[in-house]
Order: sequence, then structure tokens, then C-alpha cells
Amino acid sequence: MPASTQTPKVNVLYVTASGRYQNSVTRELGQQFVAALERIQAELRVHERDVADGLPFVDADWIGANFTPAEQRGAQQQQALAQSDALVHELMRADIIVIAAPVYNFSIPASLKAWIDLVARAGLTFRYTENGPVGLLQDKKAYVLLASGGTPIGSEIDFASGYLRHVLGFIGIDDVTLIAADRLMQQTDTAVDAAQQQIERAVAELNPAA
Repeated sequence: MPASTQTPKVNVLYVTASGRYQNSVTRELGQQFVAALERIQAELRVHERDVADGLPFVDADWIGANFTPAEQRGAQQQQALAQSDALVHELMRADIIVIAAPVYNFSIPASLKAWIDLVARAGLTFRYTENGPVGLLQDKKAYVLLASGGTPIGSEIDFASGYLRHVLGFIGIDDVTLIAADRLMQQTDTAVDAAQQQIERAVAELNPAA
């Protein structure tokens, strides 16, 4: 039987976090990024996770269930972790992660922090060793698209980009490209144009044959 020539599918997890559904710079940039990926990758499977729709926060029931060995969890504990388990599975399945988020008050939206809390799971996305924690999500590429009204991305008052890069690295995703449309209140058009150009360059790097 001849070897299969079918191109393997590339799974993209597209995480959006803006509280705006109209005139959102990060949603528009995220959609542009995904569309650019679709142009170069015929076998692309995109799963969108809109965390702004609402996610549960970590509470006592979640913590108790999470620290109970999986084989000992009762039905209520399994239910307490059901949403978290689904989010972890989405992340594990993804080859490329695209996170599009605004900067709110110098940091990330609470909804995105809730997502992080639900996917940072010891034994699933990272593990503790005698030499410290080790991320378990290997061979993945992440793109972080940020927009801010006045916060310069990369400055000492930007607590969003460094945090996201650190958290992704903590769970094993070290290959992170940051794309920013910052200080939109001062430079709306130029900031968005610069981010769009960064998107085109980033996608072009994924398609060296172009």
C-alpha cells in the first residue's frame, strides 16, 4: 500500500479576551492573524475559545478536587474540574496558540487570568521536580497579540506581556512571538498598521516557500 500523502492537520487554539465585541482591535487583529494562517495552511483546524464569555474562577471546591488523585475523585469533584479539563484538552491538542487580548489597567483581563488558572495544572501541563517545575506542553508555537490604550508594551508599567510569556513558558511553551498595537490613544492608525505588518511577517516566517 502506498504511503499516505495527506497533509496533517494543524490545530490552532485561538483565545480571545476582549470585553468588546464591536470595534475591538485585538479581535480584529486576531481574526486577521487566523485568516493569514488559513491562506498558507490548507489543512488548518481552528478552535476559538472566547474567555470573555465567562469562565469560573478557582474556588475551594476546585482546589479540593484538583489536589485529589484522579482515581479518587467523586462525581462532584469530577464536575468541579470538568471545565478545566476541557480547556486543558484544547491546549494540549493545539499546535499553534493565538492569544488576542487587550491590556486592562496595565495587565491582562480577569477572564484571561481565569483561563490561565484553569489550564495551569500540576501533572497535566506542568510537573514539579527536585530541580523545580517543568512545563509539559512541548513543540508548540504561541502568538500573543496585545493592544493597549496608553501602556507601552515592554515598558516597566506593562505587566501583561512579560506575564503571558512567563506563564506560557511555565507550561512548556517557550516559542512565543509578541505582536503589539500599543498606545492606541496616542497613535491609533500607526499602532494598528505596525501590528498588521508584524502579523504578515510572522505568518511569512511560517511559510518559507512563499
